[in-house]
Amino acid sequence: MKPFKFEPLLKSTLWGGNKIIPFKHLDTQQENVGESWEISGVPGNQSIVAEGPYKGKTLKTIISELKDSLVGVANYKRFGEEFPLLIKFIDAYQQLSIQVHPNDEIAHKLGKERGKTEMWYAMNSDKDANLMCGLKTQITPDQYKDMVADDTITDALASYSVKEGDCFFIPAGRIHSIGKGCFLVEIQQTSDVTYRIYDFKRKDKEGNYRQLHTKEAALSIDYHVRDNYRQQYVPQKNQGVSLVKCPYFNTTVYDLTEPMTLDYSELDSFIILIGVKGKAKMSDNEGNEFELQTGETLLIPATTKQIHITGDIKFLESYV
Repeated sequence: MKPFKFEPLLKSTLWGGNKIIPFKHLDTQQENVGESWEISGVPGNQSIVAEGPYKGKTLKTIISELKDSLVGVANYKRFGEEFPLLIKFIDAYQQLSIQVHPNDEIAHKLGKERGKTEMWYAMNSDKDANLMCGLKTQITPDQYKDMVADDTITDALASYSVKEGDCFFIPAGRIHSIGKGCFLVEIQQTSDVTYRIYDFKRKDKEGNYRQLHTKEAALSIDYHVRDNYRQQYVPQKNQGVSLVKCPYFNTTVYDLTEPMTLDYSELDSFIILIGVKGKAKMSDNEGNEFELQTGETLLIPATTKQIHITGDIKFLESYV
């Protein structure tokens, strides 16, 4: 079984920029593209296979046909025909709203199927790019509501300048906001549940304020304060460096200038490879040959045992 490539789902947004289309080498004139959904099983936003014998089929369809040979035995038992991860590229030309996602338990209480834990990996962002992640000041739920009402909620949030290679883990409950100039990979649970806390008094094209979810957010926020919300890791050439390990996904970054073979013989899961810089030729243990380059995302079937890589490339590897 060969790796799968999918048609990107491009999302134009109020805050979207112009980085994604050239980054992905696309021939389209769509403007203000804030997100490219690379692999999605979200209902109504299913990824479509771009090439090969399954071309034109949805992600859910190929899971229903290939079952555990595509996603792994444990994943198929756990998720069935639902794909557990959503992969995006995000280009923030303007500041996004301050928001939070519930955990699974709170999401169920609020009538949602599941919560959302996610991570960001920064690519070539603007020099003045910044984001907010986590509380820097201890506040109570009542103080939180007061600070939203009087426009001071940003005073309680930790702010970070962003450079290429920065990584942030955003477990459910952690307040966050992607700032102007950020260009990111986002890896997350398959969930579109977002509670908007504050939107800087912005109005949409019709002159209306976007809906806030102050009450739901108050129930979802983790009010613990940490010293640092940036993931700490030491970049290394020609070996995998772990970025995030959590119950929902495991993500590693590779920065290769020499040939390397990845061994998946003991892994019972699909693998996602996300090209963030460079280009490489790849081959697997079944004799399939394929490429990965900047802006591309591959879904590697669980039946794949080894991948041999040749080229200069930086990419993320993620699996469940």
